[in-house]
Amino acid sequence: MRLADLSWPDVAERAASGAILAVPVGATEQHGPHLPLTTDTDIALALCDRLAGTRTDVIVAPAVAYGSSGEHARFAGTLSIGQEAIELLLLELGRSAAETFHRLLFVSAHGGNAGPVARAVTRLRAESRDVEVFQPRWSGEPHAGRPETALQLALRPEAVRMERAVPGDRRPIGELMPHLLGGGVWAVTATGVLGDPTGATAVEGAVLLDRLTDQLVSHVDGWGGR
Repeated sequence: MRLADLSWPDVAERAASGAILAVPVGATEQHGPHLPLTTDTDIALALCDRLAGTRTDVIVAPAVAYGSSGEHARFAGTLSIGQEAIELLLLELGRSAAETFHRLLFVSAHGGNAGPVARAVTRLRAESRDVEVFQPRWSGEPHAGRPETALQLALRPEAVRMERAVPGDRRPIGELMPHLLGGGVWAVTATGVLGDPTGATAVEGAVLLDRLTDQLVSHVDGWGGR
């Protein structure tokens, strides 16, 4: 169920019955030479849609397609609005959404948004709004590597250019972090890839997507108990 497809009386009726508004929060940023700039947004939106497929009380908002992506500067196409802007955007969006919906869920699939999302949620909760956040996580390569490539092969195979997939910097994220903080992704890899996407398959992407969906559904199912 997509918010954008409904009229305002439809929304009012569903909100009155306790509907949850799920907001996909992504980014527009480089994901190597083989993945589309929409990768984080695609994952967040897919998870929200799958959540709505398991619960009739979930309405999926249009995705927030820009985020804090300064670490990907110098890679063509990356569009970053910075931490303060995304925090304020989510704060004001949450305040507005709370006029209609009693419960609001942010599903944020871009790691660079973690701090701003957490701060926005903290402020919204301090204002007595019922807000939750889910941030999908997986082990292994953090950016444009095998996991994200597999997810996109499962979600949008037509947008993946596997013939362009190349290994990037494969050092553990803990070892890379000082370099990333100092100079961004460009400082460690000219391809924008952290990991090795070349062996990714749609099958493993579907398995990972199912696991992330299960985690999200469990998170929302337990919402009332927190």
